[in-house]
Amino acid sequence: MRRRQADIATDPDAFEAFYRRHVDAITSFLARRVPDPHTVADLVAEVFLAVLDSAHTYRPGRGSELAWLYGVARNTLSAERRRAFKETRLAGKVGGRRPLDSDDLAELEARIDAESLARRALKAMTGLPDGDRAMLELVVIDQLTVSEAAAALGIRQGAARARLHRARRTLRDVPEMAAFVLGGTR
Repeated sequence: MRRRQADIATDPDAFEAFYRRHVDAITSFLARRVPDPHTVADLVAEVFLAVLDSAHTYRPGRGSELAWLYGVARNTLSAERRRAFKETRLAGKVGGRRPLDSDDLAELEARIDAESLARRALKAMTGLPDGDRAMLELVVIDQLTVSEAAAALGIRQGAARARLHRARRTLRDVPEMAAFVLGGTR
């Protein structure tokens, strides 16, 4: 029997098991959206720190652990983008990154290279309305089901299906999207 999600905030073994189950998925999720390995490493750490603070908010009836975790990762990434924008605007450059050893750097660079097709697809989606783009990202690129993506976005399944349909219809002739299955819903 899997422990309650809230246990990961107080039980180091439960947190370690949760981390090991999901670190690769979250690293890939972020590597698809961020081209810098240092930032990816920092964001992965921030996501799991945020999980410790918000473990009590997970509701299994609303979606899988991974769907909830993708929601946390999206919020963390959004917060980082806002912070970086403000810092860049005020200071002119982003700093404060932790040093990575050569193995970490090589692994993250390989993951970022592996996600280049997904980054091109994400770039092709930039013209979509935010809600439609977010839905398409989670279903087509991150491989969540429609119900899991709806849970990650905090919307109803009907609204999720409508967003997904609009996004697919808009991008059906875009070459960067051809590598991704745009037909059918999961």
